[in-house]
Amino acid sequence: MASVKEVSAKRVAELRARTGAGMMDCKRALEEAGGDLEKAVDVLRKKGAAKADTRAGREASEGLVEAYIHFNGRVGVLVEVNCETDFVARTEDFKQLVRDVALHIASAKPLAVRVEDLPGELVERERKIYEAQAAEEKKPDAVRAKIVEGRLKKFFEDAVLLEQKFVKDDTRTVGDLVKALVAKTGENVRIRRFARFELGGR
Repeated sequence: MASVKEVSAKRVAELRARTGAGMMDCKRALEEAGGDLEKAVDVLRKKGAAKADTRAGREASEGLVEAYIHFNGRVGVLVEVNCETDFVARTEDFKQLVRDVALHIASAKPLAVRVEDLPGELVERERKIYEAQAAEEKKPDAVRAKIVEGRLKKFFEDAVLLEQKFVKDDTRTVGDLVKALVAKTGENVRIRRFARFELGGR
């Protein structure tokens, strides 16, 4: 049978992994909660100790997978959104973000989550089209590069999920929604992947 000390050390490590709080904070919270992990999480949240000290670089392995089917049954979406702790994944704010992202994907038809996720050949093809357009429009050489970059940026805003204007509030991008939740929770929140299905689509 494991000793109380061994169990306590495992509990502290588990609580730290769950919340991102310091070792001593986790130890004190477990003592206050009588060794109950869930109660200790609540103790930390109330005291504000369970905050991520770095966000974007922290592992986000918890979260939710959401399924959205449009009312007419012709469009369906699966999306995975990650956060650092199960605690945040269960909050209404996180659930609402995941629902909003799924709805947005159904409506806005993004091609990728991030710019760097777009196939390189697709970006290069678009760039060549914009270069040909600028040449056809007889734009001066000095401004052609800026015109091409501007049109490429517009393409990203149309095609990339995090760059798209949110369908329910076009004053913010989907990326802004994610950043707002990061600021509110103190955790790294990221949209990992999605799949969009449309009846008769390829």
